Amino acid sequence: MRLLVVEDDAGIAEPLRTGLVREGFEVELAGSGAEALAAGACDLVLLDLGLPDVDGRVVCQKLRERSAVPIIVVTARGDEIDRVILLELGADDYVVKPFGFRELVARIKAVLRRTGTAQAQPQADTLLDLGLLQIDTRRRSVKYDGRSASLTPKEHDLLVYLARDPGVVHTREQIIEDVWDENWWGSTKTLDVHIASLRKKLAPELIETVRGVGFRVVDDATTS
Repeated sequence: MRLLVVEDDAGIAEPLRTGLVREGFEVELAGSGAEALAAGACDLVLLDLGLPDVDGRVVCQKLRERSAVPIIVVTARGDEIDRVILLELGADDYVVKPFGFRELVARIKAVLRRTGTAQAQPQADTLLDLGLLQIDTRRRSVKYDGRSASLTPKEHDLLVYLARDPGVVHTREQIIEDVWDENWWGSTKTLDVHIASLRKKLAPELIETVRGVGFRVVDDATTS
């Protein structure tokens, strides 16, 4: 697996690369936002927000606009609102400085595992046709009412999860465990953020909130 580590502090970047190489990863370093955006293809991006030239949030957004590569953001900011915004921009996960190296490796492997699983659906199960909503899980493409929708990787995974059982209510706990990670430690507000984004990009009535329980894709919203 090839990782792109975006970190302008060489005192952090070099030891981090050494440790990740020992874990079996191939690592490319980028010391600025411009270098990150000019880097070649990789399997995951570890992105520090404190860059000298471009705001890390802008780099995250630009990377997401052109690729579905998993992105883990590294931030010194502890405010929950910042974390939710990062997930809205397309980050798959985040770690807050200071963090332990073992924790970071575990998060990298968890994100790679989740995104790899999402991309490896059986051939017979790659097309989901729910009337107005059509999903090709192999190509990771989504159309609603004939219009293509550009979703972040996590939005896509969440939509597929709900659409595989239209009409079935999934609890918030089930969704967090199955779509994010059973050891997810972030705020569950990120689920609400992703649901709101899907409604905005597709249709407000597509996903119904079942108060006190969870969410479901509404059958008649896809066929009306």
